Amino acid sequence: MIAMCVELDGMQMRPAELAAIRAGDVDVAFRRWERPRIKVGTRMRTAVGLVEVTSVDRVPVNSLTAADARRAGAASLAALRQGLDRLHPDRPVYRIGLRYAGVDPRQALREAVPDAAEIDAIGAWLDRLDRASPAGPWTRATLLLIDELPATRAPDLARRMGRDTPSFKQNVRKLKERGLTESLDIGYRLAPRGAAVLDHEGHPRIARDRPAPEPGTPLPHLGAAATRALTARGVVRLEQVARLTAGEVQALHGVGPYAIRHLRAALDAAGLTFRDDPGTSAVSGSASIGS
Repeated sequence: MIAMCVELDGMQMRPAELAAIRAGDVDVAFRRWERPRIKVGTRMRTAVGLVEVTSVDRVPVNSLTAADARRAGAASLAALRQGLDRLHPDRPVYRIGLRYAGVDPRQALREAVPDAAEIDAIGAWLDRLDRASPAGPWTRATLLLIDELPATRAPDLARRMGRDTPSFKQNVRKLKERGLTESLDIGYRLAPRGAAVLDHEGHPRIARDRPAPEPGTPLPHLGAAATRALTARGVVRLEQVARLTAGEVQALHGVGPYAIRHLRAALDAAGLTFRDDPGTSAVSGSASIGS
C-alpha cells in the first residue's frame, strides 16, 4: 500500500529527516500515538522518494537508549525524550522502522510516453472523471491550464477555473497519480505523458511551441523561495547549479542553509558538486548564473 497524504499517514517528517533516511543515516522514528497509525509494509511517497515502514512496535519510554536516539537522528537521548514529551506525554510511544525504498514510480511514469492504445485508456479514464464530477468536465481544461501556466500557485489556477483551492488540488492529485502532471515547489507542470494525451486528442496547446526544456536533472524540492530565486535567474537543472559556487547560490535572496543542504545532497546523488567543492564535477562552462 502507498500513503499519499502530506503528513504521511500521521507521520509528520521534516525534509532533513527524509534526506537522512534516504542516505541510510536514519532508520527509525519515534511517535506518541494512542494506537498505531501506520502498518508494516506501507510505502510512503515523499520528496526524496519512497520510504517503507519495516516495523511498528510499542516501546516503554525508559527503554530508549542513546543508540535509539542516533538511529532516529536525534542529537542525544535527552533530546529524543524531550521531543516525545513535548506533545501528548500521556500517550504510548511507538518505534517505527523505516527504510528508503527507491524512487517514486510516478517519476518514471511521467516520462513514459504512452502508445495509442494506452492513450485511449487514459482518455476513457479522464472521461469517467468528467462524467462523475458534479461541477462538470474538468480534466482536459485543467491539463491545458497547467500546460499554459506552469509553476503558478494553485490558488491562482483554481481561480482561473472558477474552483475553490482544496477541490482543485484534489483533482490535480488524481491527474498526478496517472503521471500526467508533476508538482513543483510552486504549482505544477504538465508531464510528457500528459502532453502526449493532449496532443493525441488534438487539443490546441499554447505551450506546444515553447523551446524544449533545458536538458539535465531537475532541481530537487527546495522550498518556494529558493526555487523562485534560482528559476528567476535561469537555473532549473542541477548541471547549471554545478557551474556555480555554493557562495554564489547562497547569495541569492531566498536561498538559505536548508536549500544548500538539499542541493548538496542532490548534486552528490547525481555525481556533481558545487564548482568550489572538493572533487569538483566534470561539468564545465561559465560560472555566471543562468549560463
